[in-house]
Amino acid sequence: LTQFKSHYSDFKSFSAKIKVESTDSKGKNPDITAVVRIIKDSAIWMSLSATFLNIEVYRVLIKKDSVILINKQEKEVQFRSLDYLQEVTQIPFDYKTVQDLIIGKPVFFNDSISLFRHQDNYILMSSVGEFFKNLLTLTQDSKLLLHSKMDDVDIARNRTADITYDGYEYNNGMFFATNRQIIASEKNKIDIRMNFKQYEF
Repeated sequence: LTQFKSHYSDFKSFSAKIKVESTDSKGKNPDITAVVRIIKDSAIWMSLSATFLNIEVYRVLIKKDSVILINKQEKEVQFRSLDYLQEVTQIPFDYKTVQDLIIGKPVFFNDSISLFRHQDNYILMSSVGEFFKNLLTLTQDSKLLLHSKMDDVDIARNRTADITYDGYEYNNGMFFATNRQIIASEKNKIDIRMNFKQYEF
């Protein structure tokens, strides 16, 4: 666990350019290019552009207690509390969860390990938090995160999510997964693929 956590060493800021593909129950959505900048534990700024037309569609600023959303096409600005993210996604997002998701740190996982197992060349670790049971799959040698399987603690809700981490690069003393796939489902299913074209800690 200590070696695993050491991969998420302290950083002051992060910037990235990400290609985002998504598919939901209605089919494939237009590809998005996201430019992201983070000041750790303070602010997350995003610019979302339609890849095909290279037209900026949204700008988003997330702080610990608020979300500002600019709809560039409608020339509209929305000022919301952070609860807005939870309303839209139906996931108990807070600032730290969004930040961790972007930098590749496991979300909804805590240090109280309820299961630990070696299996082939992998290590499985499980924890139970307030919202989700989370099973992580790590590489045995470097303790890199390969997969996170989350199931809702509330059986009635039946929320599940799978996050796969791939394309690791070693950069400035850190391992970073340049490819992610997020599959989440409750009443509907969504499949999101993220490819980090550029990134810098």
